[in-house]
Amino acid sequence: MTNKTTNSADSLSPVYGYLKNPSLIDYPGHYSGVMFTSGCNFRCGFCHNPALMRERRPGLSWGKLRTACEDYQRQWVDGIVITGGEPTILESELLELIQFFRDLGFLVKLDSNGSRPDVLKQALPMIDYAAIDVKCSLERYPVFVGFPHPEKIVESIALLRESSIDYEFRTTVIESVHEESEILSIGELIKPCPRYILQTFIPREDTPDNEFAGLKRTTPDYMTKLKKLLEQQGCAEEVIVK
Repeated sequence: MTNKTTNSADSLSPVYGYLKNPSLIDYPGHYSGVMFTSGCNFRCGFCHNPALMRERRPGLSWGKLRTACEDYQRQWVDGIVITGGEPTILESELLELIQFFRDLGFLVKLDSNGSRPDVLKQALPMIDYAAIDVKCSLERYPVFVGFPHPEKIVESIALLRESSIDYEFRTTVIESVHEESEILSIGELIKPCPRYILQTFIPREDTPDNEFAGLKRTTPDYMTKLKKLLEQQGCAEEVIVK
């Protein structure tokens, strides 16, 4: 299979880095390669990829990216996950990147924070699976993640519902932030959907905000409690704790 993009092998792609080893958990039902873009328009103090939060950084050359994909193919990888950072801030470059992977024969999953429904709308016909991180209830977005336009999140959720592809919503659960009422508010926002992933918050040395770095890991008991509440609410066909 040949790449139909117009980029030369030496020019830079939007991919800042990738996981050398394929993943069994990032793309449901598929053995996937995970590609990271840099730069983000959110300022999450609990971000698990803080090195990719701020400004964009120079990416790998298209030639190196192709070599990485060929190595994935030798390992029977059939899907590529584009994550970040926030891939939709790439705008037209994201569409070019998706096409690059599709031309190599991969299925494509896109991870997003849902802040750019205009870009997501263009990407949806080109991808096979989408995941949107819903960070909190709508009214908390301006303070919690520094994003003053929560109506954009609503637009992105509606786009996924109207699309023909498979998708999921996700929330990283911090006990001091995501109280029961907060999680149920998110559940109402995304209802109905195929699956809702509750991700355990795990503080790390590089957690960007000291307020969150000093917190304890979200307990399994609390995650199980929220899962049961969401199942009773009926927000998703499947509620999964990770």
